[in-house]
Amino acid sequence: EVDVVESGGGSVQAGGSLRLSCAASGFSFDNYAIGWFRKPQAPGTEFEGVLCTNNDGTLYYGDSVVKGRFTLSFDSAKTTAYLQMNRLEPEDTAVYYCAVDDLGGACWASYFEDWGQGTQVTVSS
Repeated sequence: EVDVVESGGGSVQAGGSLRLSCAASGFSFDNYAIGWFRKPQAPGTEFEGVLCTNNDGTLYYGDSVVKGRFTLSFDSAKTTAYLQMNRLEPEDTAVYYCAVDDLGGACWASYFEDWGQGTQVTVSS
């Protein structure tokens, strides 16, 4: 059974950094697509793509403005993925989700099958 668990969220001041982890169970990131998404808490908001890969490792960014500040990496066993978030801004405040799929294809929520429970990131000004 495929499962992912996020961790590493918290509160930080603007300009600070956080690293989120996504632990895989039942699969390896070697041949799975991963997507990091976020959902602000305002009513009616939808998932925003942050950073995603296809199952071949091709990296692409979603619609959110994180290029140059957020990076994706993996442990050597390819069982844990990390989202390093630097120069955080109050607009980055959201619940962050890790999602996986055996294909991927775009940094859109509909392309990802299995989702973690989410972890809160709060950035204060």
